Formats: sequence, C-alpha cells, structure tokens
Amino acid sequence: MSVSEILSQNLQAISAEIRSACVRVGRDPASVRLVAVTKYAEWPCVLELSHLHQTFGENRPHQLAERQSLLSNVEWHLIGQLQRNKVRTAVMHSAMIHSVDSLRLLERIADMATDPDVNLRLLLQVNVSEETSKSGFTTEDLWNQWPNILKFTERVRIDGLMTMAAESDNPEDARPVFRSLRELRDRLVSRHDSNTAGLTLPELSMGMSGDFVPAIEEGATLIRIGSRIFAGLN
Repeated sequence: MSVSEILSQNLQAISAEIRSACVRVGRDPASVRLVAVTKYAEWPCVLELSHLHQTFGENRPHQLAERQSLLSNVEWHLIGQLQRNKVRTAVMHSAMIHSVDSLRLLERIADMATDPDVNLRLLLQVNVSEETSKSGFTTEDLWNQWPNILKFTERVRIDGLMTMAAESDNPEDARPVFRSLRELRDRLVSRHDSNTAGLTLPELSMGMSGDFVPAIEEGATLIRIGSRIFAGLN
C-alpha cells in the first residue's frame, strides 16, 4: 500500500469514530475538527497528508515556522508549550495557538499580534488535572484571573480552552478531565464580565489518539491526533 493509501485509510477510520461518538451524544460530526499532529512525521508524509487534510498541529515554534513556510496552503496550529522568546515566530506562522498557559504569555502575544492582517486565534491552556508535569492555568487560577484576561480581548481573539488528560491505558479515565473543562468553559461564558466582553469560547481542544472518543462525547471541538494518522508508515 502506498503512503497516500495508508494515510487515507487511517483518516477514514478516525472519521468513522468521530461520527459514531457524535451520533451517541447528538452532535453534528462537522462540529469536530481534527488537528493532524505532525511533530514526529517525516516531511514526505506531511506533504502526502496535505493532499488529504488541511489542519495541522506542531509542538515546536521553530519546526512550525519552517513547515508553514514550505506548506502555506494548510492551516497550522501551535499545540506545544510556547516560551515568551518564541512568541514572534508563533504569531507569524500560526492560525491558532492552543497553549496560552499564563497571563504573562497572553500579554506577550498581545504585544506581538499588532498586524491587522494577522487573524490569530488563541486557546487558554488549563491544567485541569493539576499534574506538576503539565503547564497551564489551574481551574481556580483561570477563574480568579478572568477579569485580567478579559483586558486583552480587544487586542487578541480568545476562542476557547485546551487541556490534556493524564496518560492512561483506559480512555474513560480522561472523561472527568474533559467534562470539567467543558463545565469551566460554560461557567466562564455565563459570567457577567464574559458577556460584556462578547466572549462565547466556542472551541474546546481536548483529546488525543488514545482518548479522543470520550473527549468528543464531552464536547471537544478540536482533537489533536498524530500517531493514529501515521500508523503503519514505519
């Protein structure tokens, strides 16, 4: 089987699981977007994938910038941790940054995102499980800092929240984390200050290759999948 055939087969299998998960909870499958994570993929495979799919995610700003410059006809998302000294690169080459994990980073991005032609969308990373190995706002921190975050909404577009669940062999272990992120989003949107800022936070980025099904059932609109897409190519 060719690389293109393997990628197409894998994408079809993932799409079928997306549809099934959506049907179970009464969602439109079109409300879920797949972000193809290409951080470990060889460039020829990325090129082949670009003929089949149009939304890619990279973990490192430098690699994202290189690949976006070579393949600018697809939408590139930064999904990995972003250091403040790499913000300019991320802003110039990303359509969406999933990993805004602090007020200081948000401020830095707002300072850089001054070009009116840049339509950058941001997601706030929440460490729902409060693992020390993960970055992000805690649920309590995000709630308490929300008025300060809203001060930046005239300069940057905050589209929603992102989280990662703890690694587990059982996808169901991740469900409470995903449900908590959705509930946090709903509480933030219903706050009076959110309403006056016009925020609806439509995007929830959660779920990866091993746990995207419960993520969709709990409200994910963006799922970040890498290994499932490229399975069978090595």
